[in-house]
Amino acid sequence: MEITTEMIKQLRAATNAPMLDCRKALQEADGDYQKAVDWLREKGMATAAKRADRVASNGIVEMYSHGGGRVGVMVEVNCETDFVARSQQFRTLAHEIALQIAAGAPKYIKADDIPAAELEHEADIARARAKEEGKPENILPKIVEGRLEKYKDEVCLMRQTYIRDESMNIEKLVLQNVAAIGENVLVRRFQRWELGESLS
Repeated sequence: MEITTEMIKQLRAATNAPMLDCRKALQEADGDYQKAVDWLREKGMATAAKRADRVASNGIVEMYSHGGGRVGVMVEVNCETDFVARSQQFRTLAHEIALQIAAGAPKYIKADDIPAAELEHEADIARARAKEEGKPENILPKIVEGRLEKYKDEVCLMRQTYIRDESMNIEKLVLQNVAAIGENVLVRRFQRWELGESLS
């Protein structure tokens, strides 16, 4: 199938990928638009993963207030250069992450941040619940593991389902932006406040 300039432009507009990559993606996908998008996303993820160890010391502190001041979020998102820190795409990403924190109320950035004692406590609860439900002893470890993974998906920002697109999580959203921006992007820290929550 012939790859037209119009097809390349359309793919570039949708993905922000370089023109040459868009042409190659369409060639690899035999002109199938959706397959080309997937090809670019996979290529981007691989490239983004390689950038993960580069130092990210520039960035932005994004603040977001929701529900007429009922929920407030402050998040620090870092990148490698001041040039990218000022770009619209990077600022939009930081804003999207702040929205996610407001809506999803994560407690940690990634699963490694969860204290071992908390995971043990959650495992105990999952085990007790499975026993209560009358699950056989031999499958308890599998059930506990599954419920712990679900818990991590809920409390870790990077594992949460993106509020605007249920087909991806926040880690994938960040990796897509890393691929498009060409720099490592890191969510350094965040704080979420909710009016009237207990001060513990």
